[in-house]
Amino acid sequence: MNALLSPRRRWLIFALALTAGVLNLVDRQIISVLKPTIAADLGWSDDDYGTLAAWFQAGAAVGFLAAGWLVDRLGAKWANVAGVAAWSVMAMTHGWAQSFSQFVFCRIGLGATESMGTPSGVKTIAALFPPESRSLGFGLSNAMNSLGAILAPLAIPLVVLVWGWRGAFVAAGAVGLVWVLAWLLASRGVDFGDRAPVRSAMSAGGPLAGDRLFLLERRTWTVAVGKVLSDATWWLMLFWMPDYFHRQFGLSGTDLGPPLALAYSGSAAGSLLAGYAANAMLARGAGVNRTRKTLMLVSALCVVPVPLALHVDAYWAAVALLALALAGHQGFSTNLFGLIADVTPRAKVGRVTGFGAFCGNMGGAAISKVSGLVLAAGLGYGPLFGFAACSYLLALGWIQLTMPVIVPVDEPQVA
Repeated sequence: MNALLSPRRRWLIFALALTAGVLNLVDRQIISVLKPTIAADLGWSDDDYGTLAAWFQAGAAVGFLAAGWLVDRLGAKWANVAGVAAWSVMAMTHGWAQSFSQFVFCRIGLGATESMGTPSGVKTIAALFPPESRSLGFGLSNAMNSLGAILAPLAIPLVVLVWGWRGAFVAAGAVGLVWVLAWLLASRGVDFGDRAPVRSAMSAGGPLAGDRLFLLERRTWTVAVGKVLSDATWWLMLFWMPDYFHRQFGLSGTDLGPPLALAYSGSAAGSLLAGYAANAMLARGAGVNRTRKTLMLVSALCVVPVPLALHVDAYWAAVALLALALAGHQGFSTNLFGLIADVTPRAKVGRVTGFGAFCGNMGGAAISKVSGLVLAAGLGYGPLFGFAACSYLLALGWIQLTMPVIVPVDEPQVA
């Protein structure tokens, strides 16, 4: 940065970056919380909803191909502005969609614009914090993102009671536009010093052509496949957990709020615990390799019992199992984002994160469509939860195979 930031202003900017993650989660989750209501109103089938979820993931996946490059080119400051403004407008368009094809367009647009969120967040944290403090930053970031998932099932049904389900989409987008104004005021005069040089970003005519070397690097594919395997389960839970509670226990409307909020509280706890544990291990002298992989293993094991949720009679027992699984996901994700910042030069963080998120969203698109087909075929959630139970262990196995030792990049901290 071109001038030293006071601690107060640094933490204000960080707090706003965390809030952007909350808005990102709320905007995308509205449709899953209101799935029974909107489906009844517009006549959607399970396969229709699965198709919408898959189109959202596909839009996000394609968006990530350009988002990482764009975030590196704009830098954290303006990438946050562009991303939040764009996805807020796209969220609002859902309020006027009438046909299924119009909803498909809105979901593709929201997915594509929300793709700016992940690389912007990772790049902001990498610029604001030194390496030894980033794990806690990523943990707080993931925890706040989970707060969006907690607030959505509690707040959205209340908004619907006042303004209807269409008003919920418009209100969420309007809050995002207010956030943009707050960010511009808080970051006024700040240069994060993290923009990629124009020549390297634009070489050979475009975002992908100029990144051939980064696409050939092993670390890129270590992250990419790890994201495919781990993110698929996250998207399965995000889009289908309200439907699971509706099918398994007959919950709908405001009755869905408490169990969903408690389940997503597990994801927040997992983020915080993983971030704190990583910082504590590093402070005690544990190496980055040992720290990341130990915490990833513990996180992966937390997801293994999730199929038991199909065999309990009380939905609070199911909530506990799903909360544990979501805690495991966020613990794994926190350390995977930490790994990206550990091994990637700062000027490439956006691209590596963006490409990894592209691959993760392709996995999410696949699991979303497959989920709709599996449920429409009457197979229930057994095959889907079975995949979830082993997905993180497979991801960790891939990381160990392709990166036996994590060697951090040594870069000076941005002032």
